[in-house]
Amino acid sequence: MEHILELPRGRVIPQLFGIHDANLRYIEEHLSVAIRAHENIVTIAGSTTSVELAAKLLEGAYRLLEAGIRLDIADLGFLTSLIENGEELNPGTIRSERIAIPCKKGFVSPKSLGQRRYIQAIRRHDIVVGIGPAGTGKTYLAMAMAVAELEQKRCSRIILARPAVEAGERLGFLPGDLLDKVNPYLRPLYDALYDMVEFDEAQRLIERGAIEVAPLAFMRGRTLNDSFIILDEAQNATSEQMKMFLTRLGFYSKAVITGDITQVDLPNRKESGLIQIQRILHGIDGIDFVYFSERDVVRHPLVQEIVKAYERYGNGAAKTAEEPGEETSGSVTDR
Repeated sequence: MEHILELPRGRVIPQLFGIHDANLRYIEEHLSVAIRAHENIVTIAGSTTSVELAAKLLEGAYRLLEAGIRLDIADLGFLTSLIENGEELNPGTIRSERIAIPCKKGFVSPKSLGQRRYIQAIRRHDIVVGIGPAGTGKTYLAMAMAVAELEQKRCSRIILARPAVEAGERLGFLPGDLLDKVNPYLRPLYDALYDMVEFDEAQRLIERGAIEVAPLAFMRGRTLNDSFIILDEAQNATSEQMKMFLTRLGFYSKAVITGDITQVDLPNRKESGLIQIQRILHGIDGIDFVYFSERDVVRHPLVQEIVKAYERYGNGAAKTAEEPGEETSGSVTDR
């Protein structure tokens, strides 16, 4: 099937097509269509379903750009998912789902259906648990929501916590005082923070206590009122630490817990508190669990393929373990 799409002439055509037609090439690759463009005339060839989807995507993206909403290639993937989900690309709806942050970026937008559900859950619930692979935006979006809440005075402080567990290697003795020693474990949280807030402003907020970054162990004995609390890398929190963290929640506070249950670094085969709370807290009003998949990965495209490859490998290993050969039967548990 071939379809000729005539777009209104306007200043957003170059933005729609992308630098060197990069956006059109992306649509071609991901929707399996062939696109030719001349000025405002776009010819789309391919299967009927793919051509219709590509046409709706281009028309919808044009309307969003006309409404002043900036788009990049990652946004095109999200818009495609919305259309496949039967939704209209309405500028008002897209605007309402963005997170306003006080820096040059101005807004942080969801890049997948999973990310959109995550943002909605944080807005509606006091405790949200985000579980999924690396690169799905669990920490980044939680940080954006926290900064937006602080800016709009819906909370008085942000508290960022992380278990101080080494990821598969020993760092040995580190120089400096206690904060210097735990700082390497907290660096990812600082990275996300500095991407949301100008460095000088972030330092000022940290100095006056409006933003606090601390190891999970420092949470014991506290009651955290009027706060937005993020527990990152929660798969490395023990069951006891997780219970301790959850019971810190005070009045007018929100907590977001993030982690990847496939990357537990706890020693001595201790059970991850993040894995355990899925059984304990499921079904409680005010608590929501959001699960991400490789479709929500918004890093380099190869990250999606890496996540899928590890999932295939893990499933294959599990199947092999369930079906041992005659020589290994009965001896697996002895190893």
